[in-house]
Amino acid sequence: MRKLMATGVVPGVRDTGRQVFPLAALQQLQTRPAADLTVLGAPEVAVLRSDAPAKVEEPDREWIGFGAGLDEAQLLASLSGWWRCDPARVAAGGVLPVTVAGFVVAVLTGLTEWEADGTVGTAGRYRFTQARLAGYLSDLTAPVNAADPADPQDARLAGLLLGTRLASVSGGPIAYVTTSPTTDTADQPTATEGE
Repeated sequence: MRKLMATGVVPGVRDTGRQVFPLAALQQLQTRPAADLTVLGAPEVAVLRSDAPAKVEEPDREWIGFGAGLDEAQLLASLSGWWRCDPARVAAGGVLPVTVAGFVVAVLTGLTEWEADGTVGTAGRYRFTQARLAGYLSDLTAPVNAADPADPQDARLAGLLLGTRLASVSGGPIAYVTTSPTTDTADQPTATEGE
């Protein structure tokens, strides 16, 4: 909840010595559907697990992370790199959902070109130089794309993903999630059935 509050995507959060998360917003978020990744047409998709915005002093961006108060140019710069990742694997998915606390708050496309930071001997960091901000949210409780993408495919992907739940696990900001539903547990009994 703290990450969601810090990004500004939940309206009505109050900070009066202690932060108060509106009950109505919590109830709305509990009913959010899971992202349907089967429609993406790739075996896996990379997910950028973002944090609240933080100021940085870098030549190509002034922020890192996601924040509803950032404009589109700032968001694109803050989300399109520099990440430790396998850039070809990210590009193969065709889309990079950006999540905060497991909710998709932004969607990047145009991931076909990247550059490395020049780090030698370690897992380098990469930036996607042609990335496009297909969509982002300013209010997670009423998920409407705040961007106006020119590409109809970008608009479609943003419409499918924004505001949905997308669980991912990673030791860093980039996670890789399979797009096909798991079937190996569907036929196994649950604990109550097996007892």
